[in-house]
Amino acid sequence: MDYSHNDEELATQPIGYWGRAASDAVVAYIREGLATHDLTQPQWWVLNQLAESPQGRELAELARFLGGYLDVGDPAIEEAVGNLVHRGLVTTDDHDRLHITPEGEALKAAAVKTQTARREVIHDGVTDEEFVRALKVLQRMIHNVDGKAWHH
Repeated sequence: MDYSHNDEELATQPIGYWGRAASDAVVAYIREGLATHDLTQPQWWVLNQLAESPQGRELAELARFLGGYLDVGDPAIEEAVGNLVHRGLVTTDDHDRLHITPEGEALKAAAVKTQTARREVIHDGVTDEEFVRALKVLQRMIHNVDGKAWHH
């Protein structure tokens, strides 16, 4: 791979530009893979959350939790849920809790294969140690400016 600058020049590059460029490229690549399964990224997040919640989730709780991802907001999550319900991939029980359907589980399983393959492409040539170090550097920079980052 050819780098845009030598090491000395890279050290002076603006992190905001490169962080945004990386985010834009990776998110577009991930969304492209999800689109092959007729899924948006918010729909993908919903399916994952419901697959991990056998007791189901309330819409408001799900929207509040996922709405902060990439700043999509609660309405985008509510729209994603509505679409998934309409498609029979998610259902609501008698207590207004959302559950993934068997069809939703099957679609999620197929999408996992695509997303796993795409993650391998994204991480090609990057060791786990390099990846962890890069994330720690980014987290430190976020902390330095009192920024917010997702915490589980």
